[in-house]
Amino acid sequence: MLVLTRKVGESINIGDNIKIQIMDVKGRSVRIGIEAPKNMSIHREEVYAKIQEENHLASSWQGVNMDTLKTLMGNMGGKKP
Repeated sequence: MLVLTRKVGESINIGDNIKIQIMDVKGRSVRIGIEAPKNMSIHREEVYAKIQEENHLASSWQGVNMDTLKTLMGNMGGKKP
C-alpha cells in the first residue's frame, strides 16, 4: 500500500481521471473530495463489502422448486378460518 502525507487542500491524482482532495481534518476524521468519471463506482469500504456480500448471495441462489412453491401456496390460500 502506498501511504502519502497530505495537508488540507492538497490532493493526489490516480491516473488521468481521478483526483482525491483532502477537504478537512477534525480529530480522527478526514473529509475527502473525489473527482472521478461518473461511470466509476465509489463506495465507502463498509458499503462496498455489503454490496459484495449481497452479490455473492444472489449468485449462489439455487432457484425455486415450483412443486414445493405450489404446495406452499396451496396450503396458504386454500383454507379459511
